Amino acid sequence: MRKTLLFLTALVMTVTSCSAGASSSESGSEGGDSVKSEVKSNTMTMDTSNASTGNVLVDISTSEGDIRVMLYGDTPKHRDNFVKLVEDGFYNGTLFHRVINEFMIQAGDPDSKNAPSGKMLGSGGPGYNIDAEIVYPAHFHKRGALAAARQGDQVNPERRSSGSQFYIVTGKVYNDGQLRQMEGQLVNRQKQSVFNRLAGERRDAILSMRRNRDQAGLQKLQEELVAIMEAEVAKNPASFTDEQRQAYSTVGGTPHLDGDYTVFGEIVSGMDVVEKIEKAATNAQDRPNEDIRIIGAKVVK
Repeated sequence: MRKTLLFLTALVMTVTSCSAGASSSESGSEGGDSVKSEVKSNTMTMDTSNASTGNVLVDISTSEGDIRVMLYGDTPKHRDNFVKLVEDGFYNGTLFHRVINEFMIQAGDPDSKNAPSGKMLGSGGPGYNIDAEIVYPAHFHKRGALAAARQGDQVNPERRSSGSQFYIVTGKVYNDGQLRQMEGQLVNRQKQSVFNRLAGERRDAILSMRRNRDQAGLQKLQEELVAIMEAEVAKNPASFTDEQRQAYSTVGGTPHLDGDYTVFGEIVSGMDVVEKIEKAATNAQDRPNEDIRIIGAKVVK
């Protein structure tokens, strides 16, 4: 009964959210900590026809030390956008404005330059978003992963990335029992995602039955959608790969973010600097009490 009520609620909420569109201002993702960017802007389609097809190295100099990141060649829109911003000096002087121990460090808000103490940050950007390039499970949220912040699903169902804000994963180590529990959560999220998609495809019929107070019709449709959902998920249930399980049980990471954000690179060196930043004392908004700044960045030739 509880399961039925939950799916019925989801059915109604899915239709409502489809009707509301982008009017909602909520950002972030469901369940635990989220990595968010509140920028509301246009989407930029990067022209990668003449771009390099391989990985790119970038050195980031911070007030706490130097970090070298590798940008993945199979996320070319994010790679080329990051390179362009670096070459334009966009990140110079920006802060790590959101830092959460055992989770991640976030930067890339241009409004953070010379921001006074206590100013709320996290809404700035270059004026555009980037199409999602979620290459999962090949790229996942292991410790040291570089990923793009974004608005939450309610206003950003396409999971487009912020044009400039990024985060570096720190996370924590999980044991086998915790990973099995998280796999169960992954399956539930997968089911909910499939169900929402199926309901969205039948939006007009659902709205019509709601207007006519056809509860029997809604219940029948729900049962049909649940059956389709269960069959679809059973063909390819969500689970961790051997590589994910190895990483999360040894070096750690943030597995609950997997598949929801674009991971477009990783730390090559300077993880000790990242660890130092993640331990910084912060205020209630997760901004470090003492500014931690990106001094400059350059592409390694």
